[in-house]
Amino acid sequence: MTKIDDVMSIIRRGSEEILVEEELIKRLQKGKPLRIKAGFDPTAPDLHLGHTVLLNKMRQFQDLGHEVLFLIGDFTGMIGDPSGKNETRPPLTREQINENAQTYQKQVFKILDPQQTKIMFNSQWMDKLHAVDLIKLAATSTVARMLERDDFHNRYTSGQAIAIHEFLYPLIQGYDSVAMQADIELGGTDQKFNLLMGRELQKHYGQDPQIIITLPLLPGLDGIRKMSKSLGNYIGIAESADQIFGKIMSISDETMWLYFELISCRSLADIQKLRDDVAAGMNPRDVKFLLAEEVVAQFHDIEQAKLAHTHFISQFQQGKLPENILEVTISVGTEGMAIANVMKMAGLVESTSEAIRLLQQGGVRIDGEKVPDRSLRLMPKKSVIIQVGKRRFAKIFSE
Repeated sequence: MTKIDDVMSIIRRGSEEILVEEELIKRLQKGKPLRIKAGFDPTAPDLHLGHTVLLNKMRQFQDLGHEVLFLIGDFTGMIGDPSGKNETRPPLTREQINENAQTYQKQVFKILDPQQTKIMFNSQWMDKLHAVDLIKLAATSTVARMLERDDFHNRYTSGQAIAIHEFLYPLIQGYDSVAMQADIELGGTDQKFNLLMGRELQKHYGQDPQIIITLPLLPGLDGIRKMSKSLGNYIGIAESADQIFGKIMSISDETMWLYFELISCRSLADIQKLRDDVAAGMNPRDVKFLLAEEVVAQFHDIEQAKLAHTHFISQFQQGKLPENILEVTISVGTEGMAIANVMKMAGLVESTSEAIRLLQQGGVRIDGEKVPDRSLRLMPKKSVIIQVGKRRFAKIFSE
């Protein structure tokens, strides 16, 4: 096996598609460091494991000697990526974008090598474009081309509104590749249209077109939809060791193998050995312990990973409550307060709609008993322990 074969084996791991692979091999054979681009719109304050699929691939390129361009889409974030959406996304303010971007810059180096990473913001060039420049950019594509996108096509044929500015998103993402002179752009499978737009615009501006590498979307805790903070099915890389460990243990046995392939540093041979062990009778839970420890160690350290493992066994397999349980005092009024509102006020959920959904799914317990009715109210002068899912607890004092 040649050196290029070894390199391509690393690049292919976990990749869904490489366009065009022959072009990539030719550039690698030249022996010059390539510019690897991946963009992240800071639409939420924290990175989650879904982001690390791209980050891990970027780190692999760094280990191969290439330069990573970590693009924070502070300009595109104000538009909102329409990829995979069935409605127009609400825009974020520049202040919200900047605040979220600060946490991205802190968290990204949990994976990437700072010495081989260049953080860029697309406002650096987009803020300098005039109206005439945007008109020229828009003239490089057609409405028919935009409607080839599944999400735009589906919205158009079903009568859902498509705002004009949403057509600008793939054009601006593509123009980012021109401004950054990217050799390779990484993105999720839902980004393929936008990535191809980058290739076309680079040709239009006289550059060699970037190679595209798409990667699978990491499913969230539900094992179905892609990991997303807005869906509440995410594992934040800044979460505590116990939270990360517990969330990993909650994924299905089937989903576990995709996590191994996309976010584990274990070799494919090691992962196959674990699959064989499970097929031979090993408890999948014990394999999941290995995955949970590895992920926690990556974002904390091995000691905290081992401790989180011990806490998990103590809490969930032996039925013990966590230490230092959150205590909250809530004024519920003389007529009491609906349990969904109590959960939100205690910080156990981000919204009452999330609380109602969890109550309907039977995922909420009060003093160890499942809540049978979402209309249940917490009356004053009570003390209860509310458990949401397997990991969130709070002791509530009502007044």
